[in-house]
Amino acid sequence: MNTAYFCILVASMLPVICAGLAKSRAFGKPRNKGGYDNHDPRAWLARQAGWQARANAAQQNGFEALPLFIAGVLVAQQLQAPQARIDALALGFIVARLAYCAAYLADYAALRSLFWLAGVAISMALFFSN
Repeated sequence: MNTAYFCILVASMLPVICAGLAKSRAFGKPRNKGGYDNHDPRAWLARQAGWQARANAAQQNGFEALPLFIAGVLVAQQLQAPQARIDALALGFIVARLAYCAAYLADYAALRSLFWLAGVAISMALFFSN
């Protein structure tokens, strides 16, 4: 597996990690005491506030960012762009998404938007990396 394909796997796991963070404070508590409600998890997550709500939003955005990134990597591979360039862009995407998640959790909205834009720009750059 090359680096870019490994980055697809990592990018696919980032939303799952954010979801775990969103739910983390409630694990172990009973449902009637504010604990995680696995019977209606989406409604439970929608009621969260603060960093937990932001972690949930980062999870949702992570899933939204995946298709463009995955398509970019696959198109770059299909067009036989230099592998080192594809790998560097894919790693850049991962760095941008990690920074995005950290900025979202810390509630740095403007910085978060810059990291989001960087991720989109990198995903688009993959299409033209040949």
